[in-house]
Amino acid sequence: MEKSLAFALAQDQTDELASFRSLFHFPKHAGKPVVYFCGNSLGLQPITAKDAVLQELEDWANLGVEGHFAGRNPWLHYHKLLTAPTARLVGAKPHEVVVMNNLTVNLHLLMVSFYRPNTKRYKILMEGGAFPSDQYAVESQVKFHGFEPDNAIVELVPRAGEHTLHTSDITAKIHELGDTLALVLLGGVNYYTGQAFDMQAITAAAHSVGAKAGFDLAHAAGNLLLELHDWKVDFATWCSYKYLNSGAGGTSGVFVHEKYAQDNTLPRFAGWWGHNEQERFLMKKGFQPMYGAEGWQLSNAQILPMAVHKASLEIFDKATLPKLRAKSLRLTAFTEFLIEAFNAEQEQVKINILTPRNPTERGCQLSLVFDTKGKAIHQELTAAGIVADWREPNVIRIAPVPLYNSFEDVWRFYEILKNITLS
Repeated sequence: MEKSLAFALAQDQTDELASFRSLFHFPKHAGKPVVYFCGNSLGLQPITAKDAVLQELEDWANLGVEGHFAGRNPWLHYHKLLTAPTARLVGAKPHEVVVMNNLTVNLHLLMVSFYRPNTKRYKILMEGGAFPSDQYAVESQVKFHGFEPDNAIVELVPRAGEHTLHTSDITAKIHELGDTLALVLLGGVNYYTGQAFDMQAITAAAHSVGAKAGFDLAHAAGNLLLELHDWKVDFATWCSYKYLNSGAGGTSGVFVHEKYAQDNTLPRFAGWWGHNEQERFLMKKGFQPMYGAEGWQLSNAQILPMAVHKASLEIFDKATLPKLRAKSLRLTAFTEFLIEAFNAEQEQVKINILTPRNPTERGCQLSLVFDTKGKAIHQELTAAGIVADWREPNVIRIAPVPLYNSFEDVWRFYEILKNITLS
C-alpha cells in the first residue's frame, strides 16, 4: 500500500465493484457528495428504492384490496420475493429464512422458542456492553420466566487492559457454565468495537453443553460472509437498515435452522401469517405452523418497507457477497494503514483502533478512540463533510462500505482528519 491519492485512485480504477457507487444517493456537503462512513448505522438509499415504493403505491391506488392478488408483485405472497436473496445473504436454505417485523420483535419471538429455562438450566451468556435493545430484551425475557437478571445473565468482558474478546475465553466460559447454560446470544459483530465473533466455534461450544446458540446479526448481515446453515446456528435475526440499505426502521430478517422446520413442540407466539397457508383463509381455530422459518410469522407483509428491501437485495445479488467481502478487506486495510500513518506523522493527537487488527475478526467497521478532543474532532469532521458516528463514551465509528465507498473516500477522510488535527 502507498500513502497517496494516486494509489487510492488506481485502486478505484481497477475495482470491479466501483460502478455500484452510482446506484446510491449520497447526501451533499458544499455541493459535493459527503464521505459517507455511516453505513453501519443507516445505509444509503438505493436509487431504485423510490420507484419500488411508488409501484406499490400505484397498485394500491389503482387496485385497492385487489393488489393482494392482481398487483405487479401480488402482496399476498410478497415476502416470498425476498426469500431466495435473503438465503444467499446469510448462507441458509430458503426454508430457513423469512423477512418480517423488526429486529427486537423478532428477537423476542425467537427467544420464546429457544430460551426454555428450568430450575437448573436457565442462564444466558451474552457480551458485556451488547447493544441496549438486546440487553433489554434479554433482561425482560429472564424476568418473564421468573429469574433475576443479575443471576441469570452472564456477561463476557475482555481481559484486563484489552477491548475485545478472545474466542477461547468465550468457549471456556460456555464450558464453565455447562448444564446451567440455556442460551448463548451474541451479536455477530459487536456494534461498539466492531469485533466479529467466530459464530461457528461458539455455536459448537454451546451445543456441546446442551445450550442453544443465537445471534443478532444487525452489524453482520451484508457485512460478513455468513454460513448460518453450515455453522448449525439455531436462530438469528437482523435488521435491514444498516449494511442492507433498506431505510430507517426497515424490516427484519429471521433464520431458524432446518432441524426445527417441523418441530411443532417448540412454543411460539403465533399469528395467522405463520399458519398453514393452504388453510389460512378458512379462519379456523387451531394453529398449524408453516414449514420452516415462515411458521414464526405473525402478520401479513409490510409491503412498503419490503419494497425498499427488495430493491436493495437485488443490488446485493448483482454484486455478490464474496466480491463485496474481498473489497471490504482491502478497503478497511487501507483505512487502517492511513490511520497508522496519521499516528506516525504528528504528536498532537493519537488514535487507538479498538477493532481487532486481524481481518477475520472484523467487518468493514473500525472503532477509533482519540486520546484527546474526540467529540470535538467528530463535530469538525461532520462540519467538513465526513459522516461518521459518535458512540459514548469515546468512540468514533467509521465504516467504509464496499458497496458504495471508494478508496478515494478513505483518502479524503485521512486528509480532512489531518487538516483538522494539525490546524
